[in-house]
Parts: sequence; structure tokens; C-alpha cells
Amino acid sequence: MIIGKVAGSVVSTRKCENLVGNKFMVVEPLPGMKRSGAVVAIDMIGAGIGEYVLVAEGSAARVGCGMEHAPVDAAIVGILDDGQNLR
Repeated sequence: MIIGKVAGSVVSTRKCENLVGNKFMVVEPLPGMKRSGAVVAIDMIGAGIGEYVLVAEGSAARVGCGMEHAPVDAAIVGILDDGQNLR
């Protein structure tokens, strides 16, 4: 799991049937996280640009968002109340 800041959104007019109706966000991991570079994560909880979020990756992402049979590798699973102390 990583902590990151939502940097933007991704718009896709065509996608896998299992993903239709879902929103995708670009998340920049905070310095010190294992992952470097931005990640595209499915957002089923309504995160907004500029918010600090928890992102689950791999099989935990699919289970965490209830999409065990969808091609999901990263999912926003929480919005942090105060990310100001994390920078």
C-alpha cells in the first residue's frame, strides 16, 4: 500500500466491460514510498484532485474494491483526513 496525492484524472471512452462506469485517477506517490512514478488507480470512493489517498496495489487492489475478476492493479481505498504532515 502506498500514500500519494491525486494529480489528475484519466478519461477513457472505450474500456474493458468490467471497468465501465468507474473513474480512474493519476496518483503521485509521496517521497519515501516504495513506488516511484505516477500510478493510475481505480477510484470507487470519490477522491478529488489534490487529496492525499491510500492506494492498494496488485491482488489487494482487486479485492479491496470488490472487482476480483477485473483488470485492476491499483485502487484508491482511502482518503486521508490530513495529508499536510506527510510531505
